[in-house]
Amino acid sequence: MKMRYVWVRLFLVVLFLVIAGCNESSDVVISDNYRHVEVSYDFETGTEGWIAGFADLPVSETYKYQLESSHRELPSGPEGNGLYIQGYNYSGDLFMFFKKQFSGLKPDTTYQVAFEIELATNVPEGMVGAGGSPGESVCVKAGVTDMEPFADEDESGWFRMNIDKGNQAESGEDAVSLGNIASPDVQGDEYQLKILANTDTPFTVTTDSDGGLWVIIGTDSGYEGLTALYYDHVMITLDEAEAGQNT
Repeated sequence: MKMRYVWVRLFLVVLFLVIAGCNESSDVVISDNYRHVEVSYDFETGTEGWIAGFADLPVSETYKYQLESSHRELPSGPEGNGLYIQGYNYSGDLFMFFKKQFSGLKPDTTYQVAFEIELATNVPEGMVGAGGSPGESVCVKAGVTDMEPFADEDESGWFRMNIDKGNQAESGEDAVSLGNIASPDVQGDEYQLKILANTDTPFTVTTDSDGGLWVIIGTDSGYEGLTALYYDHVMITLDEAEAGQNT
């Protein structure tokens, strides 16, 4: 009986690591036979499997956009490490994102998904700029889908997303708007942490036949200038939808 208990515990640990993308730095909470799943990323030791990407810009001119992403130490003010991303929005509609695959959930099952994103920004409220505000016109989005989101070249030679993320402040079928990067706490060029979430309006998605999902977080910008920010912490909560809930 003792050996059987050890093997059961080992099996559960393996499943936990699968949900977390096989990264030991992630905190995973699973309850009630995968009806409730929580995954938390603090990015202290690395990217934890998150992959950066960019869209809504011409393929032939990506070199102009100052695109950059990395895992690095947070700037002065906040402590620790995070995911850094930047881009100069020459197109007036630049989308910068990170994505990650989940696996090991219940297959063909509908979940309500809520995001809580903590980012470090140095943009105060009420600023003006070309095309819009460098704060209020840079919209933060989060989404989830059963297929991998990626930017592909369209017939016009532009990188476009293969999912419906919406446009700037508008939500789409595959992503919701959480707010913007402006912070009332920023003074000068210092960075401050800001938390955005959709806990009151969770996103609905159905896993694929293998119990897989892709999640995506990013910024959809109308500000025609340089945006640079850090993702300090991401928490994702999945609750199995009750029968009759909207999908």
